[in-house]
Amino acid sequence: MTSHQNTQTMKPATAAKKLGVYLEATPAEFQEGVVSRTELNELQANPPAWLQELRKNGPHPRPVVAARLGVSIAGLARGGVTEPLTTEQIQALREESPEWLKKEQATQAEVRKETVRIKERNEERARRQQQGA
Repeated sequence: MTSHQNTQTMKPATAAKKLGVYLEATPAEFQEGVVSRTELNELQANPPAWLQELRKNGPHPRPVVAARLGVSIAGLARGGVTEPLTTEQIQALREESPEWLKKEQATQAEVRKETVRIKERNEERARRQQQGA
C-alpha cells in the first residue's frame, strides 16, 4: 500500500490573512483561486510586486492598521475606524493624533504591561513550586 500526500490548500481569505494583506486589494486571480501551502511559502519567501506594494502602501486589513497605530482592533472600532486604511492614511492619523487614538494607545500600553506582570508572576510561582518539590 502506497501513501500519497495530498496538497494542503486554503481559501484566498485565509492566505491573505496569513500574508497580512487586505483580500479585496489582491489581484483577481488570487481572490478566485485556492492557495496551496507551497504557494503560500513561495509568496512569503519571494513576494511578487503586487504583494510588496500592498504590504508597503495598503490598503491594510484591520489587524495591520491596529498594529501600526499601537491599538487593539476593538480600539479601532471604538475610534470609528472600520474600513481598511492605506499607509498614508495611517501616517495622517498618527500625525493628527486624535484624542481617541491617544486613549486607545494608552489602554493598549496598560494591557501589555499587565500581560508582562502576569507572565512574570506565573514564572515566579512555577520557580517556587519547582524549588519546593
